[in-house]
Amino acid sequence: MAEKVEFELVSPEELLISQPVDMVVIPGGEGHYGVLAGHVPMITTVRPGAIVTYEDNRVTDRIFVTGGFAEVTEERVTVLVEGALKVANLDRAKVEQDIKNFGEDVEDAKTDEERVKALTNLGIAQAKLIAILDDNSGH
Repeated sequence: MAEKVEFELVSPEELLISQPVDMVVIPGGEGHYGVLAGHVPMITTVRPGAIVTYEDNRVTDRIFVTGGFAEVTEERVTVLVEGALKVANLDRAKVEQDIKNFGEDVEDAKTDEERVKALTNLGIAQAKLIAILDDNSGH
């Protein structure tokens, strides 16, 4: 039996997940990376995207996160995020409308602050759409 890594997903409000898994794949700031038991310790940023957990070589969960930080040790990976939602609960039509609306917000922004907020929201919405499309394609 393969050694497990303890996966914890934490939001400011609560501990969302705490369970042993075979592997967890995280959308890191420099790209996706997989964590298995015995991983080299590190701390990284997490960008908007789907965290994917695996058991017995199959996907067991896909959770969209809006970004945050991950701490990896040899036994545990703890991901601290502002928000999380199961990819299966994302509504593609709503996400596509959000992309359109946030794109318009970027164009209509009157200040740098408004533009940065709109670009951030647009990036999160685009990452949600990618997660939905990946989920539908079986990745």
